[in-house]
Amino acid sequence: MAQRPSTEPFHTDTGEVGVLFVHGFTGSPASLRGWAERTASAGYRVSLPRLPGHGTRWQELAVTSWPDWYACVDRELSDLRASCDTVFVASLSMGGALSLMLAEKRPDDVAGLVMVNPAVTAMSRLVPFAGTLRRFVPTVAGIANDAMLEIDEGAYDRTPLAAVAGMYRLWCEVRPYLDLVSCPLLIFRSEVDHVVPPTSVEIITRQVSSTDVTVHRLANSYHVATMDNDAGFIVDTSLEFMAERS
Repeated sequence: MAQRPSTEPFHTDTGEVGVLFVHGFTGSPASLRGWAERTASAGYRVSLPRLPGHGTRWQELAVTSWPDWYACVDRELSDLRASCDTVFVASLSMGGALSLMLAEKRPDDVAGLVMVNPAVTAMSRLVPFAGTLRRFVPTVAGIANDAMLEIDEGAYDRTPLAAVAGMYRLWCEVRPYLDLVSCPLLIFRSEVDHVVPPTSVEIITRQVSSTDVTVHRLANSYHVATMDNDAGFIVDTSLEFMAERS
């Protein structure tokens, strides 16, 4: 299936320190492209993959699940580690759950995590039942472009419940092992987020073993803060964070 416009992966091949960018559920690399480009311009080797089932049609997302998404970021991390001694992982939304899983399973390969509105839980109480509900309601309205500004993150206008069930299973795999995460964390949380509840960040910060944890609250952005009013602050602060820990 051909990729949709603006959803292409982005990679650079220079830089001694690597940064893996992981986009969110139903989204695409478009949501992180500006951040990745600024990071590359600062001298980092950058990898921004397109997760399987994303950036094409929602029907493709319906036949993928969390092992496909994790295999993608795991492979990208290995590619970066082949060239870089130090690699950070930056993420948005569900990408945060995938990056936390990388830190759990590969602690020696992840120097730090930068997460924007990371998702390990959801607003809707129906998410745990998505696996059953999919038999009656295959798709629901999309959750794209939650921002104060007019944006296009390259997301779908429909969300397949089969994939929602896969995302929930990912959370069930990640949350019991958050204590295995010990690397430095930089977290950005929007004060108003219509997609991910504040309890998500609370769960992460309460359960990880990391002693170097910084949380910034964003007053001028909604969920897709990487394309919203606080995008520049996220870039500048993350570059400072990585420079101090490289």
